[in-house]
Amino acid sequence: MTEENTSNIDQFLANPEIKKATGNINHALTERLEFVPPLCKAFNSFYTRLESDPVYTFQIHPSAREKLPDIIDNPVQRIAESATFPDTEKSWKRRLNIGIVFSGGPAPGGHNVIAGVFDAMCAVNPDSRLFGFLMGPEGILENNYTEITREKVDAFRNLGGFTMIGTGRTKIDTQKKMNLARQTCRSLNLDALVIVGGDDSNTNAAFMAQEFYKEGIQVIGVPKTIDGDIQVRDKNNKLLCAVSFGFHTAARAFSHNISNLCADCSSDVKYWHVCKVMGRVASHLALETALQVHPNITLIGEEIADFIDEERIRKAEEQGTVDYTAYGMTLRHVSRLICDGIVKRAASGKNYGVIVMPEGLLEFINEIQVFIIKLNTIIAEYNETHDTDFHSEFPTLDDKLDYLRRMARMARENHTFSVWNTRDDDLFNVLPPFFQEGLLTERDSHGNFQFSQVETDKVIMGLVRDYLKTLTERGVYKVGIERDWYLRTMENGGLDPENYGPALFKNYVSSDQFLIVKESVVSVKTLKQTLVKEGVIDEDADIPTPVEKIYKASVPKFKTQNHFYGYDGRGNDPTWFDCTYTYNLGRTVFSLIAGGVTGQMAAIKNLEKTFEDWEPLGIPIAPLMHLEERQGKLALVLQKSLVDIESPTFRIFSAMRENWLAAHPGTDCYRRPGPIRYSGQSEDARPITLVLNELGRASSLQASMR
Repeated sequence: MTEENTSNIDQFLANPEIKKATGNINHALTERLEFVPPLCKAFNSFYTRLESDPVYTFQIHPSAREKLPDIIDNPVQRIAESATFPDTEKSWKRRLNIGIVFSGGPAPGGHNVIAGVFDAMCAVNPDSRLFGFLMGPEGILENNYTEITREKVDAFRNLGGFTMIGTGRTKIDTQKKMNLARQTCRSLNLDALVIVGGDDSNTNAAFMAQEFYKEGIQVIGVPKTIDGDIQVRDKNNKLLCAVSFGFHTAARAFSHNISNLCADCSSDVKYWHVCKVMGRVASHLALETALQVHPNITLIGEEIADFIDEERIRKAEEQGTVDYTAYGMTLRHVSRLICDGIVKRAASGKNYGVIVMPEGLLEFINEIQVFIIKLNTIIAEYNETHDTDFHSEFPTLDDKLDYLRRMARMARENHTFSVWNTRDDDLFNVLPPFFQEGLLTERDSHGNFQFSQVETDKVIMGLVRDYLKTLTERGVYKVGIERDWYLRTMENGGLDPENYGPALFKNYVSSDQFLIVKESVVSVKTLKQTLVKEGVIDEDADIPTPVEKIYKASVPKFKTQNHFYGYDGRGNDPTWFDCTYTYNLGRTVFSLIAGGVTGQMAAIKNLEKTFEDWEPLGIPIAPLMHLEERQGKLALVLQKSLVDIESPTFRIFSAMRENWLAAHPGTDCYRRPGPIRYSGQSEDARPITLVLNELGRASSLQASMR
């Protein structure tokens, strides 16, 4: 490029309008940064006070009481507005040093938690300081932090991601790590540490609160996970926290994209779009996405796990046996359900559609769960008893399969050795290699099977494709032929449609809009045989071109496009719901710190209701713990919440399924949720899951009062 051209380009780029069009800052971003979330009623006054609420009680696990004695009896605490705090004003307004850390994957709204803490802290005492630990808990261990200033906060208000300070998955789960964390807190003279994360991170918060209890360093947890599986109820099923932050935004982001696929597939009527959404342990995202979009088929893991095959049970009882495979759907059964929906839609001329499934679907399938449990145990035991880890020692699939075969032989020779037996090995070797490799993939840092690394959709749809091929060969899977198109095609070819119709279609004499070619017609050869048998053409005659054209149009071409929705949604800019929820969570965090408590999780009660009813709370973390297997050992962790298939939301979803399948002539029932917003009235106000559960609860209460 010549000097003259370079000069011209420089002048061009210096143009203010060019700078505006290509700059990082645009009007939408500016408006989002300037949005001020409304405050819960409790924060309308300068002061807040904590009120213990004895109404809520918990079933406490003995191990939790033993390991967390100083925080196990913490009560639920309401945060209430207070016009004045005459007795404790001095301590309430003291200068504070607060540390905050993001732990685990990003979730929309995290920056507003920081903004809420920062704004509340500075309003009470401008000399207070907020430190953000960089790249997650590792930042605590390495004393790697940044001081959070107003300039930093203002640059990230209402924005997605955890970009301000980053995040990581390190766990502070050993005494050595606890000591390093203690040193960091002491070096910064921290009064409190705020841990923003999921179930494992809040579990970590409880143990750190216990560890630092005597030193007076408060630890507060904040519920974060797009999976929506942090939901808190007391032992009497009273709801305290309806959902973790980030869930709503992720579901809305997925829904907007999947809605676009609905428009695409109903435009070119060529593809089945298979959409796998995040959700390893629970199917909340899949359910909320289904309510937002109305896809044709949605699989919910909890429903599959809860399935009971009554016919199998009856047959077993008649034979005087017990069929344990009657409980929970098999992989084959799941694929058959999908095939059934595909075949029904094709019969109405709709050889296209949208399928939604959670990434952890396979975990809910009994036969797969058995494999995972056994392989988890094998891998964990190997890592514990050898100098090298399992995946380093056996790098290829063949190496791993050979090791399992040796274990099976050992089980055959020594009956007391039964972790992996010959039957397991035989069944495992029937699975396709890519799925075997998936089941043997490296576990995550918590020892969990990484379902996000397994192509769940590929496993399921591989079985679907195989069975659809069988159904095509049987003449069951056919594309319905629109009656009017049949009539026009025949008449344009100079043929009498009434002469060929009864011979070609099994439902021609009906009034059906779509005609189904007879099951016996599965090839051009059988088409001719049928026409000859029905006396429509002579044996030495050729099949008329229009008739062959109609037959070929009835032969289905099953084409799929696979999509995974996860990382895009968790990095999305938050909805109004998550913007407002997280900002008030930040305010809640500060009130809990100012109130002098520790081992509490900041929460907002009544999220299922309108904003006017939201109530900030402190929920004790320790009583929420239970024992769960981690890396082959039992460990105290915060319990995850699964989809309740008895809830009003799930019952409504189940009732609408057949409508959304839309296996009938006419338009589909796809819903367009629209783009994410941070203000105004729209779906951004609340997750539909919460809305329906609240409406169902209110209806039940009204019915009980009659």
